[in-house]
Amino acid sequence: MASVFSRRVVAYILDFFVVSAFMWIISYLCYFLMNPYETYSVYQFFPIILPIIILLYFILLEKTKGATVGKALMYLEVRSRNGARINWAQAIVRNLSKVYWVPIIFDWAIGKLLKSNNRILGDITKTVVIDELR
Repeated sequence: MASVFSRRVVAYILDFFVVSAFMWIISYLCYFLMNPYETYSVYQFFPIILPIIILLYFILLEKTKGATVGKALMYLEVRSRNGARINWAQAIVRNLSKVYWVPIIFDWAIGKLLKSNNRILGDITKTVVIDELR
């Protein structure tokens, strides 16, 4: 079986596709609501809408369900270190680096530099991703 880290990477890629689908739906609706005659003007809103959608997606699903769609498909779940479900503050802080792909690389790299098996925001929030298969 693949390691938890590799399954987390695959889960993040799957989540990217889910968020992309939401973005296409939202951009399609924005196109018709804002300016149906200006074809490409909707794309100027992507840098504003994308971080909001990403944060809402990860925060809401990890808080309410314990996993995003990608994590659920990879049989992973986010929990507090004490085994309880995460609270709102933990969900918000642990997902701040997921706004764009560059910050999450730094989040992971800093965790590795500090000799942690977790991302740095995972250590700060005292959360872990557990393997549901074990």
